Amino acid sequence: MAEVLDIAALRTFTSIADCGGFHRAAAAIGLSQSAVSQHVRRLEKAVGRPLVERDGRGMRFTPQGETLLSEARKILAAHDEALFRLGRGERETGTIVVGSTEHAADRILPAITGALQERYPAYGVRFRLDRSGRLNDGLDRGSIDVAVFLGDARDRESAPAGALPLSWFSAPSWRMPAGGAPIPVVVIDNPCTIRRRALETLADHGLPAEVVVEAAYLAGVTNAIRGGLGVGLLADVGPPPEGLERRDDLPPVPPELLHLRTRVDAPARLAEVTAAAVRELLATRV
Repeated sequence: MAEVLDIAALRTFTSIADCGGFHRAAAAIGLSQSAVSQHVRRLEKAVGRPLVERDGRGMRFTPQGETLLSEARKILAAHDEALFRLGRGERETGTIVVGSTEHAADRILPAITGALQERYPAYGVRFRLDRSGRLNDGLDRGSIDVAVFLGDARDRESAPAGALPLSWFSAPSWRMPAGGAPIPVVVIDNPCTIRRRALETLADHGLPAEVVVEAAYLAGVTNAIRGGLGVGLLADVGPPPEGLERRDDLPPVPPELLHLRTRVDAPARLAEVTAAAVRELLATRV
């Protein structure tokens, strides 16, 4: 008898990817963790290969698991669409996972949330903040539905979603170094598009610069700037971050293009709705 991919187990499997692990998936879908594990074992028996493996204290999908995850989303979409057409289900239910780089996420994500809740009222919305490379990986795997990010677009599937204004910021008490001394700059560690833009801009204007703080996350950058350790180039959408002020004595930096991608088989018009929300926000800059 041919093996069968159980629909309930496939839903559990995609929840593991969306929630970031067995424990969170169990809580999200109302099952025990042992039941989640049983669903995975059922799928592993059907495909004849391991689907997940330990990764330190966590887990990750095997190559076969990544393949099944992509196929599972297609199967579930077709299954739910068939039930809807037969009058036995509701279309467009579930969770939309939105990925974003950290820059201006505190302004961009609420705007996206409002637009998605209006267009897809039956969906929940969950966010993932990460580097653009990992967001693109998530889109390829199908664990992220739509992402807005800075940096190089991975392929022609990306579309522009507006231009993110950039400005220099410092603590109010910070002063430019005297006597041509290097300007202390606070940045996110490599790879980072805004870091590159900051250092290139200063170099193009003949201003010596020195990286004095490298942080893994944007919060570390803003805290270091707030502490007076140097200046930083930040997204400039809305009021300045608390405790910081814009600098008009440093060279202006043109806006940075935002890219938008959706996963294969994402809900209809997801890219259009998301891009419109981002562009509207950037146009107002309130």
